[in-house]
Amino acid sequence: MLEAARHILQLESEAIMAMAGRLNENFVRAVGLLYDCRGRVVVTGMGKSGLIGQKIAATFSSTGTPSFFLHPAEGSHGDLGMLTRQDCVIALSNSGETAEVLAIMPVVKRLGLSLIGLLGRLDSSLARMSDVVLDASVSREACPLGLAPTSSTTAALAMGDALAVSLLEKRGFDAEQFAQFHPGGSLGRRLLLRVADLMHTGSKIPLVSEQEQGREVLLEMTAKRFGMTGVINQHGGLVGIITDGDLRRHLERGSSLLTETAGTLMTANPKTIVPDALAAEAVHRMEERKITSLFVCPGGELENKEHDRVIGVIHLHDLLQAGLL
Repeated sequence: MLEAARHILQLESEAIMAMAGRLNENFVRAVGLLYDCRGRVVVTGMGKSGLIGQKIAATFSSTGTPSFFLHPAEGSHGDLGMLTRQDCVIALSNSGETAEVLAIMPVVKRLGLSLIGLLGRLDSSLARMSDVVLDASVSREACPLGLAPTSSTTAALAMGDALAVSLLEKRGFDAEQFAQFHPGGSLGRRLLLRVADLMHTGSKIPLVSEQEQGREVLLEMTAKRFGMTGVINQHGGLVGIITDGDLRRHLERGSSLLTETAGTLMTANPKTIVPDALAAEAVHRMEERKITSLFVCPGGELENKEHDRVIGVIHLHDLLQAGLL
């Protein structure tokens, strides 16, 4: 069974590589037609080709090209009303003679729509109707009977991916745009959630002034439960941070913790982040610096924070609850 499976995978990979070697100017023309399309990309196909077409349409839609799948049989019974004169059609057929697909082509041509044929036979009826023909032919199916669509559907799927990704690159479609179409799941959270969406603000921010004594520092840290507090100067600018670790180190040196000022207890130049930064970037900075909190300041990573006011704080637990870890 393993040997048979390896043989099938080998056949299908060879079909894709052979198709890659046949790519020519027609592929560039097809991408150009899709790029210039002012309506939707309509993908159609029957049977297994139709299932592949559904995936291709979904890939176009998720990468910035409005697209939908039109079942050719349903099209002949009213669904052709979905088409507009601004659309572009991709028709899948290994034989190029699929009756249901051919039946809707007169309407496609009458509307003046650009037609891209993704075909297994270049001398077929559908090939002659197409404005651009993409060669997705295979020398043999992986099915030992040579009957079940296997290598041919794999080749068609790969060609569809090549079209979608090439169009994505031509449009300059970026990760942030991609996230807008994928708001659910960890991908959407990583690409859409900002620090400002998760940070604690106002009275929830642990802050003490430079002159306050260790007693007030302990009370603030206990009340806000971040395991640290920021230290601000008389202008409200962030000048330092005091963590549980700072307090332990002072106790180990025998310092009079309760009477020391925050200015002497603090570590200067605390790590900060801007509110518009991706929450995923906050995760990266915390992991890189082995810390659990970041203050949020408009100036971000400015070295001199004496006049940079704190507008929020974000903790590792916030990022964990948001599903970013």
